[in-house]
Amino acid sequence: MTNYDLIIRNGHIVTSESVARGDIGIKDGKIAEVSVNEGISAKGTNEINAEGLHVFPGLIDSHVHFNEPGRTEWEGVETGSKSLAAGGVTTYCDMPLNSTPPTINKENLELKRKLSEEKSVINPNYWGGLVPENIDNLKELYDNGVVAFKAFMSPSGIDDFHHSDDETLYRGMKEIASIGSLLGVHAESTVICEQLATKKLQEGKTSARDFVESRPIISEIEAVRRIISYAEATGCKLHIVHASSRKVVQVVEEAKRRGVDVTVETCGHYLSLTVKDLEEKGGLAKCAPPLRDEEELEELWVAVANGEIDVISSDHSPAPASMKTITDNYFEGWGGISGAQSTFNIMLTEGYAKRNLPLEKIVKLMGTNPAKIFGLTNKGDIAVGYDADFAIVSLDESFRLENEDLFYRHKHSPYVGMTFEGKVKTTIVSGEVVFENGHFPKAY
Repeated sequence: MTNYDLIIRNGHIVTSESVARGDIGIKDGKIAEVSVNEGISAKGTNEINAEGLHVFPGLIDSHVHFNEPGRTEWEGVETGSKSLAAGGVTTYCDMPLNSTPPTINKENLELKRKLSEEKSVINPNYWGGLVPENIDNLKELYDNGVVAFKAFMSPSGIDDFHHSDDETLYRGMKEIASIGSLLGVHAESTVICEQLATKKLQEGKTSARDFVESRPIISEIEAVRRIISYAEATGCKLHIVHASSRKVVQVVEEAKRRGVDVTVETCGHYLSLTVKDLEEKGGLAKCAPPLRDEEELEELWVAVANGEIDVISSDHSPAPASMKTITDNYFEGWGGISGAQSTFNIMLTEGYAKRNLPLEKIVKLMGTNPAKIFGLTNKGDIAVGYDADFAIVSLDESFRLENEDLFYRHKHSPYVGMTFEGKVKTTIVSGEVVFENGHFPKAY
C-alpha cells in the first residue's frame, strides 16, 4: 500500500473544471493522487481533515511590489509573502521596480533572488524591467529566469526606473519577441495625463474627483491601442496590467479576435472600490490608473463573467502611512494600494457570494491562466504531478478585516473594515503547511 507524506481528506476539491468531494495524496512536494468521491485508502504521515471545507489550488499573484532590496521600509519579502500566504496565495511574481536597484540586469536580479529565496514563505518569481538603457540586457535576464518583462508607458514615479518612449518599446518588443518572452505594460498616455493634470493644478482643482479626471479611461485606451499596434508589428506577446475599465478590456478583445497574442489583467481594487472610496479613505485608496465609478466597476464584473479578463492580481504597491496621507491635494501622496492579502477574499465575496461567479472561474483567473501566461509549470490547478500547493477555505465563514489582521509591514489597507465571505484556514506550499488558522506554524 502506498504511503503519502500528507493526505487532505474529505474536502471539496476545486479545480479549473469542477468542484467535487475527494481526497488528495501528496508525496515529495507533489500531488501523487486525486481521488474524487471514493477517497484514498492509503495512510499519510500527516493528514488534514477538510470536511466542510473547499480545497483550492494555491493561487498565483502575478503582480506584486515587495520593494526589496532597497525600499524595505515600504514592504519586504517576508512581510509581503506572509500576507499573500494568509490570503491563500502560494506563488507570486515580483515586479522589477520599487526595488533599489531595479531588476534591469542580471546582477540586480541575482541580488533580488538571493534575498527572496532566503525570506519568502511561498514561491517567488521575478519580472525583469524594460527601460531605455537596458535593451541589451533583456536576453541575459530571460536566460536567468525572469518570467516576463515590465515597461511603463508613462512615468513610473520611481526615479531609477525610467518609462519607455515609443522607440524603446518597439526595439524592446522586437528583442523580447526574438527570445520568446512577454512584455507587460502599464498603459496610460503620458501626454493626456500630464496635460490634464497641469490644467487641474493651474486651476487649483485637487480633489479626489479631479485626480481621477486627470487620468481618464481614454488615456488607457490610447496607450493600449498603441502598444497593441507595436505587438502586431513585432510579433511580441503582450500583457496589459491593471485595466480599470471594461472599455479598455474591449480594446484587448478586439485585438484577440484579430489574432494578436495579448492578455489582460485587472485587480481586486477595481472590482471592489470606487471613486467614492477614494474620497472617503484618502490616500489608502489612491492608485494609477485610478479607481472608477460604480457603473465601471459593474461592467468590469460583466467582463469577468464573460471570460474577457485573463488574470486577477493585487498590484500590491505598499508605502508607509506618511506617504499615503492626503489632506486636500490628491495629486500628492503615493499611488499604490496594499491589497495582496485580500484579493482572493474579494473574489469570493464580490464574485462568488454576490454575483454567482463559479469557483472554477476564480481558479482560472488566479491560478490556471497566470500559470500558463507566465510559464509557471505544474502550478495553478489540482492534478497528479502538479506542485502540492493549496489554499483550504471555509466558504461558510465571514469576517471583518481589521488592521491587526494584516501581515504587511505597514498595517493599513483600504479593505480594512470590510466584511468578507470565505476564510482561508490553511495554506500549503510544496506539501508543507505554511499558514494555519491565522498563524505561521514555523519561525520565518
